[in-house]
Amino acid sequence: MYKLSYLIVFLFSVMIGFAQSPHGDGFKIDCASCHNADTWKVTKADMSFDHNTTKFKLTGQHQSVDCKSCHQTLKFQEAKTECIACHADMHTNTLGPDCARCHTPKTWIIENTKTMHQLSRFPLEGNHAVTDCASCHKSSTNLKFEPLGIECVDCHKKDYLRTTSPNHQKLGYSTNCTDCHNVKSTAWATTNFDHSVFPLTGGHNISCVQCHTGGTYQKLSTECISCHQTNYNATQIPNHLKAGISTDCKSCHSIVDYKTSTFNHSNTNFPLTGAHAAVVQCSSCHLGNTTSAKPECISCHQTQYNGAKGHVASKFSTDCTLCHNNNNWLNAVFNHSATNFPLTGAHTTVDCASCHTTGYAGTSMECKSCHQAKYNTAQAPNHTAAGISVDCKTCHTTTAWQPSSFKHSSTGFTLAGAHAAIVQCSSCHLGNTTSAKPECISCHQVQYNGAPGHVASKFPTDCTLCHNNNNWLNAVFNHSATNFPLTGAHTTVDCASCHTAGYAGTSMECKSCHQAKYNTAQVPNHTAAGISADCKTCHTTTAWQPSAFKHSSTGFTLAGAHAAIVQCSSCHLGNTTSASPNCISCHQAQYNGAPGHVASKFPADCTLCHNNNNWLGATFNHSATNFPLTGAHTTVDCASCHTTGYAGTSMECKSCHQANYNSAANPNHKTLGLSVTCTDCHTTNPGWQPATFPIHSTYYALTGAHATIANNCAACHNGNYTSTPNTCYECHTTDYNNTKNPVHKTSGFSTDCASCHKTTAWVPSTFNHTTYFPISTGKHTNISCATCHTTPTNYTVFTCVTSACHARAHNQSQGSAGCYRCHPTGKE
Repeated sequence: MYKLSYLIVFLFSVMIGFAQSPHGDGFKIDCASCHNADTWKVTKADMSFDHNTTKFKLTGQHQSVDCKSCHQTLKFQEAKTECIACHADMHTNTLGPDCARCHTPKTWIIENTKTMHQLSRFPLEGNHAVTDCASCHKSSTNLKFEPLGIECVDCHKKDYLRTTSPNHQKLGYSTNCTDCHNVKSTAWATTNFDHSVFPLTGGHNISCVQCHTGGTYQKLSTECISCHQTNYNATQIPNHLKAGISTDCKSCHSIVDYKTSTFNHSNTNFPLTGAHAAVVQCSSCHLGNTTSAKPECISCHQTQYNGAKGHVASKFSTDCTLCHNNNNWLNAVFNHSATNFPLTGAHTTVDCASCHTTGYAGTSMECKSCHQAKYNTAQAPNHTAAGISVDCKTCHTTTAWQPSSFKHSSTGFTLAGAHAAIVQCSSCHLGNTTSAKPECISCHQVQYNGAPGHVASKFPTDCTLCHNNNNWLNAVFNHSATNFPLTGAHTTVDCASCHTAGYAGTSMECKSCHQAKYNTAQVPNHTAAGISADCKTCHTTTAWQPSAFKHSSTGFTLAGAHAAIVQCSSCHLGNTTSASPNCISCHQAQYNGAPGHVASKFPADCTLCHNNNNWLGATFNHSATNFPLTGAHTTVDCASCHTTGYAGTSMECKSCHQANYNSAANPNHKTLGLSVTCTDCHTTNPGWQPATFPIHSTYYALTGAHATIANNCAACHNGNYTSTPNTCYECHTTDYNNTKNPVHKTSGFSTDCASCHKTTAWVPSTFNHTTYFPISTGKHTNISCATCHTTPTNYTVFTCVTSACHARAHNQSQGSAGCYRCHPTGKE
C-alpha cells in the first residue's frame, strides 16, 4: 500500500512536470498553493496563495470578490491592474481613467470631496465649500463632470447684471468678483476692494453710500472740501471763511479726529509765543486769508507804535523786538550790542540823546560826528596840522583818550633810534598822515646833499646802506648786501678802482675791469681761442692762477693725448663753442690718410676702433653693434660681408646667403617658399647643421615617436614638403592593412589611428568601447575582444549567447540582438 501511494505521487509529479501549465509559461507559482493531490478544484479553505505577494494587493471590497470576477481566463497574468479594466467609467471620461483619485477599495462613496477639490484648479472656499456639487456641475447626469470655467463671471454673471447699488454693468466694474468680494466670505459684502486711490483710514472707514451718494462710484473728488464744505462754513473758532483758511482740511486736521486741529504755527516762520499764543481768531492777524499776515511787528502794532511816547518824534525803529518782548509791552529794554555800534568804555555812560541828537534812525557811527571839536583842538600832536585821520579809533579807545593806542609799527615803519624822539607827526607827515614815504631820502635829502662826496660820487640815496637810526656818524657800507659781494682780491681794492664813474650803475661784468688782462693772456691765447670774456668761467677772485676751468664739465673730458694739448685754439677755432665732440671734426686728415678708411667707407666714429692714447693697436668690437659675431661668422673676413663698405651693411641673412638658400635641395627652400630668414631654422654654427623647424607644431605637432624623428624630415616628407598629409592613415596605411589582431581593414576599423593608438607607441592600444557597450564594470571588465567578437575578420559582428557566457539566457530565440535590446548597458 505504501509503495502504491508513493508511485501515484511520483507519477503525478512527473505528469505535472511534463504537462503544459494552463496559466501560461510565465506563471511560476507552486501548484500546491491552490490545488491539492485529491482534486484540482480550488477552494478558499485549501488555498494557501497570498495575493498580497503580487503587484496587486487585495484590500477593502477586493478581498471578498470571487477570483473569476477579475481573472476571466486561467492565464492569471493577463488580468490588468487598472481600475477601468474592471469598472465601467460612469463619468464618461470627464474625470479620467484613474478611479483611485476619488474612490477607494473600501467604498465607492466619496468621503473627502472638499479635500479632493482643493487639488483641482478651483479650490473650494467660503460658500463654495458648502454648496451642493449639482449647483455648479449641472450636467445631464450627476455622474458627468465636464470642465467648468473658473472665472467668477462664469457662474455669477446674473448676479453681476442685476446688481444696481452700485450698477456694475453701467459703471463698467470688473467681472472678476474677487477684486471687491472675498471668496472666503459667506456673504457678498464688499470686503476686498482696493480703495488705495483714497485710503479709508480713521474717520473715513464708513459706509460706501455716505460718500458715494446717488449711486455714483466713479470720478468722485478726493478734495476734503467736496465732502466737508458744510463743516468748513460752520466753523467759528477760528472763523474759517473770514480768516480765509485753506479749504485743504488736512492742512490742520487729521482723518482720525476732525475737531482737534493739528495745525502747528511753529512750522511757519512765525511761532506763536507769549501773548501771541493767546490769540484765538486767526483773522486777528490774517486779514482776508491766512497768507496776508506779515512777520514784521509793525504790520499789527502800528497803532501801539504811534501811541507810544516819543516813538514817532524820535524816529524809533519799527522793529519792536529791539526793545520789547512777546510777553508784554512794559519793561522795554534796548540792547545796543545787537546793533552795528556796541557801547563800550565811556560810551556806556553817555545819555542816548547826546549821540542821537536828530532821532534814533540814521545816527552816524563815525567818530567825528561826536568828536570833531576834540580833534580840532588836539595839539600834541596837532591833528589838523599833521593831517591825522578823523577816525578816532585809529589811535584812541573808548576807555580813554589818553594814552594814544596808535602803534607806528603797524604802518610798516617802526620808530626806532632818533626817530622815536620825534613828537610832532607833522615833522614827517606833511599835510596828512599818508603823505610820508618810508625812503630815507624823502626826509633826509638836505643831509645827503651836504654830506661830503655823496652827490659827486653818486652815492645811493638809500641811507640804510651805510647809516643807522641812532646817528649819522660811523657810517659803514656792507658790500655783501649788494648783488656783488667782495671776495678774494676784491676785498683789498680801493673803491674808486672799480667805481670810476660813480657808485651807481657800476657794471658787474669781469671784462669791465679785466679786459686788458684778457687781451694779453697767451697760455692759452684768449682772443685767438675765442674764450669767454666772463672771467669767472675759468678764474676765481683769489688769484688768476691756477685756472679753475674743468673741461670735464663740458661733456668732453680731456684724457690721454687730449690732456697734453695746451692751446684751446687747437680744437676751438674762433671761439670756445665751435668745437664738435665728434672725432672726425679734428681728425679728418688722419682718417683720410689711414689705409683703406675712405675706400672701405669706415665709420667716421674713431672710438669704434681707436682710443685716446694713440692711433695704433686699433681694435673693433663687433659685439657692440647690432650684429654680434657668433659661430662661423667669427672666422669670416670682414670684406666678405661688407662688400660695399662698412656703413649700411644689411643684417638680413639673405643679403649674404641668398645663393645657399637658392641651391638648398633637401628640402628645396625656394620651391617650398621657406622663410629667407635663416635663423628661423639654422644657427651660425658651421655647415648649417643641425637645422630645426621650431614652428612645426603650427602644421603638425611632433610628439611621442614623431619627436624622435623630428630632424629626419625625409622620413615623412620624402622630398615633398608642401603636400605631406597630416592624417595618421596617410602615413600608416601599411600598418593599418597588415594588422591581424584584430584585422582592421575587413572589420571596418576607423582609419583615425588616434582613436585607439598614441604617438608614443602602437602598443598598447586603447578603444573607447563605452560608446557602443560598456565593458569597464561588472563581469565584462577586461575580457578579450575575441570572447564576444568571434569572427576575427569582422568586429562589427558580436555574440552574447556562447557556451562561455550567456548560453542559458532566458530568451535565446532572438539571439544576441535580443540581449542587447533589453540589456544595452549589460546590467540585469
